[in-house]
Amino acid sequence: MENGKIVALEDRIPKLKEQRRKKANRRLVILLVLFFIMVLVVAYTQSPLSHVQTITVKGNEIYSEGEIIQQTGITSQTNIWKVNKTALSAKLEKLPEIKSAAVTIQWPNDISIQIKEHKKVAYLKQGNYFLPIMENGKILKNIKMDKIPLNTPILFDFKESDALNEMVKGLKSLPSEIINSISEIHYSPKKTDPNHISLFMNDGFEVSATLSDFSEKMVHYPSIISQLDPNKKGIIDLEVGSYFKAFEPGSEGKND
Repeated sequence: MENGKIVALEDRIPKLKEQRRKKANRRLVILLVLFFIMVLVVAYTQSPLSHVQTITVKGNEIYSEGEIIQQTGITSQTNIWKVNKTALSAKLEKLPEIKSAAVTIQWPNDISIQIKEHKKVAYLKQGNYFLPIMENGKILKNIKMDKIPLNTPILFDFKESDALNEMVKGLKSLPSEIINSISEIHYSPKKTDPNHISLFMNDGFEVSATLSDFSEKMVHYPSIISQLDPNKKGIIDLEVGSYFKAFEPGSEGKND
């Protein structure tokens, strides 16, 4: 009833037909749009437009950008849809120098790789060159350096072994001011101590220690030397307890 009048059924039929037609048209438009989107997606994935265009590498020092990209196996023919970020990260992290690798895809065609390398904790003296030693105990034998950063410990007679891992672990736990005061560390096993090391400090003192508790005792180094005559150099023995023995007259430490 409309304004007190009864609307005849034959008057309502055209309106219902129009509503149904509009709904049908909307469904048809939606289906057509979805169809064309699917066609475009399929065409895109099968065309060169879906291939990787650029790869950006950041945070790398040891490896060049080209070496990192080569390690991933990605080329300009790689389909961006087939890039597995997790698998790529795991592949890069197998390299001993890389601590972590985060791979992100920047649509439509770009890839970004953020590298975090293991830190260099010391350098191994080998002939006339220095080989970086990483925080994971790996020696970068393919990188030979003529010069190294100042205030960085130089290791002698070490090789990749439990002893080197213990040495690296100890260095990582020490404060930077103590690390910076160490000039050389020599692996010098003795019959009574197969893990004996000799440290030559930048201030002219020599330290005799063992790897097992080296870092625990070296944290007290500033306190120890504060009680000594700076003009009277000698050996600070940290193997058993802690005591000082002056150099014999006429003898000199390595850094004097």
